Amino acid sequence: VQLQASGGGLVQAGGSLRLSCVVSGSISSIGGWGWYRQPPGKQREAVAAITRAGSTKYADSVKGRFTIFSDSTENTAYLEMTGLKPEDTAVYTCAVIDEKLNDYWGQGTLVTVSS
Repeated sequence: VQLQASGGGLVQAGGSLRLSCVVSGSISSIGGWGWYRQPPGKQREAVAAITRAGSTKYADSVKGRFTIFSDSTENTAYLEMTGLKPEDTAVYTCAVIDEKLNDYWGQGTLVTVSS
């Protein structure tokens, strides 16, 4: 099972980006997705999560600005980021958990927000 995150880049404060995370390989039914980020010099933190049923949860720092959604037919999850701030600068990583509670992690994609 492999996860490929993409969509990062350099954006000005106030701008938007959409991150994508695609799962490939043999995976049993996906139970949920998560996006995490690790700012420079800091620990990784959870950003957003979505269950197979569509329930979502967000870190307080991104509520109202970020939206997580998934497409089960494409085995893909997205993180729509708007109103980006310099403090959103980080390496963003996606993860997925299957129905057997196995978790899989992808490589990160760098998001840089300039002021």
